[in-house]
Amino acid sequence: MVNVAGVKFKTAGKIYDFNSNALVLSIGDRVIVETEQGLGFGTVAVATQEKEKDIESLKDVVRLATQEDFIRRTELEDLEQQAHEYCMACIKDLDLMMNLFSVESTFDRNKLTFFYTADGRIDFRELIKLLVKEFSIRIEMRQVGIRNLSKHVGGVGKCGRELCCSSFMHTFDPVSIKMAKEQGLSLNPTKISGVCGRLMCCLTFEDETYRYFKKKMPKLGKTISADEIKGKVVRQNVLRQSVTIRLEDRTEKEIFLSQLKNENTGNTPQ
Repeated sequence: MVNVAGVKFKTAGKIYDFNSNALVLSIGDRVIVETEQGLGFGTVAVATQEKEKDIESLKDVVRLATQEDFIRRTELEDLEQQAHEYCMACIKDLDLMMNLFSVESTFDRNKLTFFYTADGRIDFRELIKLLVKEFSIRIEMRQVGIRNLSKHVGGVGKCGRELCCSSFMHTFDPVSIKMAKEQGLSLNPTKISGVCGRLMCCLTFEDETYRYFKKKMPKLGKTISADEIKGKVVRQNVLRQSVTIRLEDRTEKEIFLSQLKNENTGNTPQ
């Protein structure tokens, strides 16, 4: 058994397991940990607990963050800001078609990572030469997708709340137009797309619930009867658990599933 703590490096970042050794860590503790890139400054997201883990596969928590570590983190933030401004100027001078949006430094200041988006491949060899000459540090250019841009930058969604990707989502699940259809949403791209221009991630949150409840509903086009009336299903309201039927006189009436007989429910076509 190993003492394991979950640590994340960003507000909505992925949580990684670390060997906390003799340290008993609580949620919210700031810690210095070993990573493949060097030392990292993170926040405990899962308190220390014993787990059956291969100790060789885990990096260590070095220590609880000290006052000196917080000062160093502030200095690194200043370095990241300086590197971002300098790189933006270089991109403009070199006329590179790329969108730089974030710069991150390792805690031991041995590498700067520049995050950017672009429509295609970018020849940034000259850019790297300028950055190395200016900062005398190892440079990595990392191209990411448009969703990652929104996650890094943050913002407010159409719902008026902070973006899901930047507030609590650790990974991106596949989103399809079929999910919007299942939920009866308008297929107008401007209505079902997020600030990143892609389909809204929140479509995945409710997809399983919609699919579960729709199994109990009569299929569109099916003829059903309830309360001595008979008609064809023209609309479904999953949240209200009701359907709208069109009667023979062309009028429409909403029918709740509780009013239907068992043989009228489900997606068996008629």
